[in-house]
Order: sequence, then C-alpha cells, then structure tokens
Amino acid sequence: MDDALLRTLTPTVIGVLVRRGADFAAAEDAVQDALIEAVRAWPDNPPRDPKGWLVTVAWRKFLDATRADSSRRNREVLVEAEPVPGPGEAVDDTLQLYFLCAHPSLTPASAVALTLRAVGGLTTRQIAQAYLVPESTMAQRISRAKRTVSSVRFDQHGDVATVLRVLYLVFNEGYSGDVDLAVEAIRLTRQLAAMTIHEEVAGLLALMLLHHARRPARTRTDGSLVPLAEQDRSLWNTRLIAEGVDVLQTALARDRLGEFQAQAAIAALHADAQKAEETDWVQIVEWYDELVRLTDSPVARLNRAVAVGEADGPRAGLAALAGLDPTLPRYSAAAAYLHERDGDPATAARLYAEAARSAPNLPERDHLTRQAARLNTQLRS
Repeated sequence: MDDALLRTLTPTVIGVLVRRGADFAAAEDAVQDALIEAVRAWPDNPPRDPKGWLVTVAWRKFLDATRADSSRRNREVLVEAEPVPGPGEAVDDTLQLYFLCAHPSLTPASAVALTLRAVGGLTTRQIAQAYLVPESTMAQRISRAKRTVSSVRFDQHGDVATVLRVLYLVFNEGYSGDVDLAVEAIRLTRQLAAMTIHEEVAGLLALMLLHHARRPARTRTDGSLVPLAEQDRSLWNTRLIAEGVDVLQTALARDRLGEFQAQAAIAALHADAQKAEETDWVQIVEWYDELVRLTDSPVARLNRAVAVGEADGPRAGLAALAGLDPTLPRYSAAAAYLHERDGDPATAARLYAEAARSAPNLPERDHLTRQAARLNTQLRS
C-alpha cells in the first residue's frame, strides 16, 4: 500500500467530487470512506488507475450517503446519473482546496486541521496525535470547519497570504506521534510551489528548508535546547541549505520582496556562516530593516534588536529594545541575553528567570531556567 500516493491523490479526488456537485463536507467524507476501501482492497488487487478507482468509489459513497439522507432527497435528482468510471476531469483542484481550507471565516486552528485532513490526506487520529488532543476533539474541530466552508463556492478566489500563514503554522507546530508536522508542511509547500509561480510561496519554502536544515543540531540527546551560537554546524543538512538558498535566489530575482523572502534571507545568512563568530550580523540587521518595513511586526523589531546587539554591541541592542512593549513574547529572554553581554549578570539572571515563567514550551523554559541558575551561581561564587 502506497500511503504517499493516497495522500497525494486525496485533494485531487475531493476536487473532482466538488466539481460534480458535492459540497465540500460531503465530498471529503466520501473520499475518506473511499480511502478506507483502498486500504482494504489495494494490497491484494491494486488498480491500474488509482485516481480513477478512488474517484469512482468516492462518487458511489457520495451517492449512497445522499440517497440515505432524507433531508437531501431534492438533491438526489442532480446526482442520479452516475458518471462512467474513470479518472474524471483533468483539472487539478488542489490549489483551490488550499484556498478553501484557509478560508478567513475559519480560526487558525481549524484551518490547519482542515488543511492537514483535506489537502494533506492525514486521518483525524493522526492530526489529533500530532496536536496532542483527543481524537474526538479533533473530529469536532474538523467537522465544524467543514460545515463552515461547505457553502463557499469552489471557484471563489482565494488569498495566497492566508494559505501561507496556515502552512507556516503547521511548520511551527513541530512534530509528535507518527506525523512530523514540519516535514508535512514542507511537503505541502513544495506541492503549492509546483502549482503557482508566486514569490512568497517560494520564500516560505526556502525559509522552511533553511530552518529545517538546522534541526539535527537544535537539541541534545536529553531533549534540551541548543542555542544557535552553540550548535554543531557539521550536523546541519547542507543539501537542504543549498536547496533553500537556490529557491530563495530564484524568488528574489523576481524583485517582488515579501516577508517570507526576507525571513529566508536572514536564515540563509545564518546558514552561510561556518562558525557563529563569522555570522554577517550587519547584513542580518539590514534584512530585519526590510522585514520591519514590510510588516511593522513587533516580533521582527524584537529580533532586530538582538541582531543590532550583535552587530553594534549590546548597548545598541538594549537601546533598540527599549522602545518595544515589555509584554512581547520572548522580550525578557532577549533583554536577559543583551544585559549579560553588557556585563550585568544580576539583571540578566532576573530576566532569564522571568522569561522562564512565561516560556511557551517546556524545553524553552528549562533552557532559560538553566541560564538563570548559571548566572546566579556565578554571582554567589
């Protein structure tokens, strides 16, 4: 059984059913039922035309469900004539599914779940395991999302920026269970990049590849975090770095800069340094200037302040930090780092402890707690 093939075909088959008159929720349910049949039947009797087989079985499942539902009797007239078995239309509707699953009426969590289910072809159980929630909870979330988008026209123009936000959310979730969400996000973004020539799609793909390339060096065997400056760069995946840089350069050559391209350029400069001390912080600050110009993001300004501290010294970094909201996520951690570099371990220790209390995850909290403990030990000695 080729699981990768099934996951690749899923959005295409959903698109065929929607084109034939099924609403999105009914089409997605029918395709999931067809996938179950495929898992049962294909090992012993694999079809010559997998897509055609799935389209035929899914359409029959849809018809059966429609006929069984008395509240939809009026629709039965529209779908009574069953098409001749075959692969269906040659139109690839996967791109429209991306837009549908990232509809602005959905919450980010629902949009992510629906994208993983309909476009990624993951099961509800796999998505629930990845997000560490009960399967019933995830099933309700997906069902609500499907009901929300069922009335949306399938040919309605979608927003690429919203799709990219959803994919970026998937990537940043990391991984757990038997689904690696970072890898899944890269797969989906590659798929999207193959469908559309868009600078920011390429920018996001480059950013994902460059970040993912550093993943083997990010944690120790005990699960603790390794800061970028301390990472063993021989563990970085040079193949992914080369691919990410190539994708980025192609996107930048179109001269339509966007925020994901700017972020990818910063990641590429980090990846280019053989040693931490060789990092071109001056160029990184310049790219953060572009990112701030594009987004006016407080998070970008925070990261820029740290980069300024590396390029022009910790006092300059603290001055850049001074104009920002202290309640920003990771503000205290950034301030602690800059104060330590400026020779003020007491303030740095206090800020590290403060940052640990508001850390978004356990590994980050433990890392910040250890930083505070290290400085407090130095102060007592």
